[in-house]
Amino acid sequence: MFQYTPMSTFVLVHGSWHGAWCWYKLVPRLEKLGHTVIAPDLPSLGRDRTPVNRVSLATWRRRVCEAVESAAEPVVLVGHSRGGIVISEVAEHLPERVQGLVYLCAFLLRDGQCLSDVASSDESSLVAPNTVMSEDKTSCVVRADVLRDAFYGECSDDDFALASLCLQPEAMLPLVTPLKLSAEKFGTVRRAYIECLRDRAIPIALQRRMQANWPCQSVHALDTDHSPFFSRPDELAALLTKL
Repeated sequence: MFQYTPMSTFVLVHGSWHGAWCWYKLVPRLEKLGHTVIAPDLPSLGRDRTPVNRVSLATWRRRVCEAVESAAEPVVLVGHSRGGIVISEVAEHLPERVQGLVYLCAFLLRDGQCLSDVASSDESSLVAPNTVMSEDKTSCVVRADVLRDAFYGECSDDDFALASLCLQPEAMLPLVTPLKLSAEKFGTVRRAYIECLRDRAIPIALQRRMQANWPCQSVHALDTDHSPFFSRPDELAALLTKL
């Protein structure tokens, strides 16, 4: 298990369809505990207006690499859900700038795997069968009638309303791009996994299969849904601080 310095710099990488807005409860809690927090919007998501058809996995990686390089010290990268593939790519390119990786109910893939293949391998997930592609096949959304059950089952009505207003189409190209990871770079960065036991987007069985393929130095669990930054922000902030 890796240990954070008393005051760490966290870079929070949001998941699919979300933006930095999803961390609005977690950021002040981490800052109150003395940490520095950087929460970028990935291109085409949140407040970023990059056209979705111009987005690639490399585009996302470069945005987070810029955030990592702007920090005064090596950072702790936290990736939620799809954010897992982004933090893995960043660790491959900047291993010396990453103190540790935290996969928050996130995709932890092996070299050569792509997210779409792994995500569709679990038939119990509510996301894959309810994803709708755009006409030009460059982006996708999740059907509105399953959003609550898939992502926000333990969240308040207010947080669900916020998310419903802020979700945006997700670029398809990064999801079908194989990751390029090596033991010499990515493999040298210590990893922790935070399981979400009631997750219906990335079910716990899939979370654990991915961990079996890329074992982490520490594993922790929250008894909640896919969005602990809404449903369990105090527990999540404490866990990130203390592990």
